[in-house]
Amino acid sequence: MNHRSVIKVGLFSIGLDTYWPQFKGLHDRLLAYHADVRKRLEGFGTTVVDAGLVDNPQKAVAAGNRLRAEGVEVIFLFITTYALSSTVLPVVQRAGVPVVVLNLQPVPQLDYAKFNALGDRGHMTGVWLEHCQACCAPEIACVFNRANIDYHLVTGHLNDAEAWAEVRAWADAAAARAGMRDNRLGVLGHYYCGMLDVYSDMTQHSATFGNHIQLLEMCELRALRDAVTAADIKAKVAEFRAAFAVAPECEPAEIDRAAKTSVALDRLVERHRLGSMAYYYEGQPSNEYEDIVTSVIAGNTLLTGRSVPVAGECEIKNAQAMKIMDLLGRGGSFSEFYLADFVEDHVFFGHDGPAHFAIAEGPVGLVPLPVYHGKPGKGLSIQMSVKRGPVTLLSVVQNRQGELSFLIAEGASVPGPILQIGNTNSRYRFAIPAKEFMQRWSEAGPAHHCAIGTGHFADILEKLARLLKIRSLRVC
Repeated sequence: MNHRSVIKVGLFSIGLDTYWPQFKGLHDRLLAYHADVRKRLEGFGTTVVDAGLVDNPQKAVAAGNRLRAEGVEVIFLFITTYALSSTVLPVVQRAGVPVVVLNLQPVPQLDYAKFNALGDRGHMTGVWLEHCQACCAPEIACVFNRANIDYHLVTGHLNDAEAWAEVRAWADAAAARAGMRDNRLGVLGHYYCGMLDVYSDMTQHSATFGNHIQLLEMCELRALRDAVTAADIKAKVAEFRAAFAVAPECEPAEIDRAAKTSVALDRLVERHRLGSMAYYYEGQPSNEYEDIVTSVIAGNTLLTGRSVPVAGECEIKNAQAMKIMDLLGRGGSFSEFYLADFVEDHVFFGHDGPAHFAIAEGPVGLVPLPVYHGKPGKGLSIQMSVKRGPVTLLSVVQNRQGELSFLIAEGASVPGPILQIGNTNSRYRFAIPAKEFMQRWSEAGPAHHCAIGTGHFADILEKLARLLKIRSLRVC
């Protein structure tokens, strides 16, 4: 699964115009490699703005201006042969976006016997130049370092699966960066009082991710809920029964109550064009606001399944982490440590509240809860576990300087008994012992929540951190 939007990426190749009259056919062969790179980038679901083969400073200026005007998210710079760094710097300076340098030679190994049998030293030099991509990689790196330009180098050959996986990861990271910048994050209610670790600097979030944060009013949700009709509720109940495995013990009145709130949540999200949300509220016992907040879980789960991830306890940092995972097509389930199994060396993660259908192991259950632990009231809840197999954990961390960073771990969702308490929870195994994992993760200083997605994609998250110019730490 991959939900990322189509983004514009820039592509330009570099060469040296002095070579073209000297070595017949070299220019055409390099253009063919350039076309191959463009085709592969397009195969990643990107729109490629192709600035062509830049082989002198004048073309460099034109290429940089074009890439800037086109609004590309990232530039892929393909080294076709040796080129002067003066044909590189103006492009990247003018475009003003991250650059990934593709140091990819045509073949993994030159056929030395065939090459040496060519005989004609002039022709041999032309063939060598066709394969000397590595020659100017240090020169480009040196100039970028001295110009204080961030860059990312991918080294290999044109049929190198590992290298192209890395290029794909850069494209995915750039798409996630664009998606986060375009996202509107809603904040409904207030923090869980006293949960100091979840308190966030919203200005820092907008500065880091570029997204808008919309503060929402509970009374607006109430007004939307008051306008819900019986027909709206009936349609939403049908949606519940199609989406969830509804437990027989769920009372019809509770299902209707949750459906009414779900319709109002949909309209709130639509009105404010939200792409994610963090929420928490309590209200006075038995008043209307308590009635609303104790009936949001089913509706928020539906929103999460429609790529509007919702984090409880007003955990803005985790709503951001969940959105990143959803943009990458990896799900993003709201989680926290539940307990450890030191016999089987597993760690349990789970949470009450919304879940993500895309990463569920089997049907997502809708069940009644007689009490929401640590929160007011009772109502319907979600029970599910995460698909068996590889998973990645992400926490957006705020440090003592107020800076945001990523805390990342890869592990596996594994079979075994889970807690049947009307919550999402699963067992996880990591490459290091459970005790060591819990120590290292906690000592990194995250809030107690994290997002869990399916698959191993720490490399993409690390690349996204580099594009955002923030730190990242991989625990395992």
